[in-house]
Amino acid sequence: MTDKSTFPLLDNINSPDDLRDLSELKLPDLAAELRQFILESVGETGGHLSSGLGAVELTIALHYVYNTPEDRLIWDVGHQSYPHKILTGRKNQMHTMRKQDGLCGFPKRDESEYDTFGTGHSSTSISAALGMALAAKVQNINRHVVGVIGDGALTGGMAFEALSHAGALDTDMLVVLNDNDMSISPNVGGLSNYLAKILTGKLYSQVRESSKKVLKSMPTMSEIARRTEEHVKGMVVPGTLFEELGFNYIGPIDGHDLPMLLSTLRSLREFKGPQFLHIVTKKGKGYAPAEENPCAFHGVGPFNHETGLLAKSNSSSPTYTQVFGSWLCDMAAANSNLVAITPAMREGSGMVEFSEKFPDRYYDVGIAEQHAVTLAAGLACDGIKPIVAIYSTFLQRGYDQLIHDVAIQDLPILFAIDRAGLVGPDGPTHAGSFDISFMRCIPNIVIMAPSDENECRQMLYTGYMHNGPAAVRYPRGKGPGVNVKTIMTKLPIGKADIRRKGKDIAILAFGPMLSPALEAAERLNATVVNMRFVKPLDEKMVIDMAHQHSILVSIEDNAIAGGAGSAINELLASMSHSPTILNLGLPDKFVEHGERDVLLRDCGLDKAGIIAAVEQIQSSNLAQALPLGANS
Repeated sequence: MTDKSTFPLLDNINSPDDLRDLSELKLPDLAAELRQFILESVGETGGHLSSGLGAVELTIALHYVYNTPEDRLIWDVGHQSYPHKILTGRKNQMHTMRKQDGLCGFPKRDESEYDTFGTGHSSTSISAALGMALAAKVQNINRHVVGVIGDGALTGGMAFEALSHAGALDTDMLVVLNDNDMSISPNVGGLSNYLAKILTGKLYSQVRESSKKVLKSMPTMSEIARRTEEHVKGMVVPGTLFEELGFNYIGPIDGHDLPMLLSTLRSLREFKGPQFLHIVTKKGKGYAPAEENPCAFHGVGPFNHETGLLAKSNSSSPTYTQVFGSWLCDMAAANSNLVAITPAMREGSGMVEFSEKFPDRYYDVGIAEQHAVTLAAGLACDGIKPIVAIYSTFLQRGYDQLIHDVAIQDLPILFAIDRAGLVGPDGPTHAGSFDISFMRCIPNIVIMAPSDENECRQMLYTGYMHNGPAAVRYPRGKGPGVNVKTIMTKLPIGKADIRRKGKDIAILAFGPMLSPALEAAERLNATVVNMRFVKPLDEKMVIDMAHQHSILVSIEDNAIAGGAGSAINELLASMSHSPTILNLGLPDKFVEHGERDVLLRDCGLDKAGIIAAVEQIQSSNLAQALPLGANS
């Protein structure tokens, strides 16, 4: 980091109270310092950059105008919360961002009283803000509530459900739409700012309310006046939709114009009922590389903030995401009825090349996971072969649709499930810890877990060729480095593969857990089976291993509860004589953020953890087998 003297204002701010003691004239200088601090901090640690740089002025204005934390401030998703964390007493901890036992990359309630609502998934802020506004009303507390949502998050249906409800209740709250997907030319920006001054001014407010009272007894004139107001505003601002939902819409205004932001927020703070402020910002504001390529700087590893050069990986092997992206293009070239769907995860799911080569067969539905799944179902009903590329943690949002619209109808849809298992720095909100558990109980679905890059490609092909719902779950990042074969082979459904033969101990490994299982097996002289399929389970293989070994170990990067190990337990429960069974997987708790390898180690899912767990079972079995009083 740069010497402290570089941040003369920021160094004296340890809470929003300190911020509010500053002269308003100094706030632009503070914004410049805050933006530079974020740039240097994220350059060292990695993390989310573009969104935070774009929200600097908004964050300062909100904490300056509102009495946080007594007034509630809720961030949607939380990618943009780094300025908020810095201004709320966590500046000196930013070097721990997304590291084990360090700061979370998203707002987190037990991290700070200023983090009023934990986030990580999109489109939740308006619902949470409404809940807090209603809580204040029930308890007769005079408290302001502000929910901040981005234009991307506003594509989520949940956001509109909340807007509809809030408008109907006439609850005192403010929704700030941070729109960074459009630009305002100087002329439009000036007009919008001028219009916002008028619409938030006392004269306009008084005239508006007085007119309502006068016209209340004149339904026809009242309706004419209402519609005239809507049409006048609709000619210059896109607020008619929000007005129809019951909000008083203001904007769009320049979200980097601090005086304008402060003036508008002060006015809105005095208004009653649901208010909607539309601001326009620029992702990566103030840092040219991020402004030019905000996606590349959305979530980054450590980088050189002076040159803008991102750190390059030393490994030449592809990630699982890249394997999927390459396979998708190959399959699309050979199958004209293939379409691919993503809920706003084009880059994250490896679909950039596909979207460019096959734009007519690429559908980004926005942050609308439920719609993504049912859209695929509709396509499949009429002869199209859809692929839904989705993160494990986001598929949870489309669970009802997976059951009701896909599985019940037994539709041929392939789910390419990225980020299965622990994801590392993004923490529990993004960890794919439960997909095996929540999918395994659904009839008709085939669930596959590849152990390496090539097996991932072959499973994707197998799932696509299957005439029913299929899912391939794979982890974030790289695999063991196996060469990916261009040829595609359909695997026999539900068949496991013995990878090593040993004695007494059999390890049944699912997906990426095969590598540590093979490493541990050398020490334990264990048999290792690459299970490949979670559903249907290779029952014959499991029963054979149970008959031939005294200890059976299942290992998976999914919650133990209801996972693949549970399927093995259920199968063997009816055996008259079954071996000792050991289930290894993710514990019954939310695993916090940190490096994926470290987190897996802490969960006992590495070579040392497997060996220790098996040796403990062996010791326990030996102790039980010894005569009473024998020295074990």
